[in-house]
Amino acid sequence: MIRVTTDGPVVTITLDRTDKANSLTAAMLGDLIDAVAQAQAGDARVVILTGAGKVFSAGADLDEARAGLATSPLWEELSGRIAALPCLSIAALNGTLAGGAFGMVLACDLRLAVPEARFFYPVMRLGFLPQPSDPARLAALIGPARTKMILMAGARVEADEARAWGLIDRIVPREALAEAALALGQDAAGAGAAHVAAIRQLVPIADPRHRS
Repeated sequence: MIRVTTDGPVVTITLDRTDKANSLTAAMLGDLIDAVAQAQAGDARVVILTGAGKVFSAGADLDEARAGLATSPLWEELSGRIAALPCLSIAALNGTLAGGAFGMVLACDLRLAVPEARFFYPVMRLGFLPQPSDPARLAALIGPARTKMILMAGARVEADEARAWGLIDRIVPREALAEAALALGQDAAGAGAAHVAAIRQLVPIADPRHRS
């Protein structure tokens, strides 16, 4: 359900549970953590995170969420590992992003999305708290008021509005999504690992553990 392909310095990690809208189980989160760790150990220059089908991820598998997955430390471990990558990370969102799946995407450096993508994080309605790092990373991108619109008012944000807010960086036609992600990673893929890491460290991902 997690596919990993490596093409030289570019590692693509794909969520592939299309029959369940790529909803995430504990096993899938573990596999994602392993895939990110292996990409780092292999000196990847670019990591692309995407999904199969027409939904990026519906968030946590509902049965497992009710059984405790919603509060699992695996979510925070995954987003923390992505944020700590010494290379360029790109989320190529093939469709809607919901719930706990926000964490891994917010931890990426760049975000592309297809025009059909929608964005919502229904923690207020479902009675869960967001993952610890997500509100600060979200607010760093779109500001505190818009963050509260998503987390507290249950806003469902269309792709155009998400781009205007800064939640995503570009809207790309579905058929061009993979190519667009690769194009953004082209310079980093052609550079040395140490050079990529040095520039990456100059612009860190927002980390609430390091707030003043």
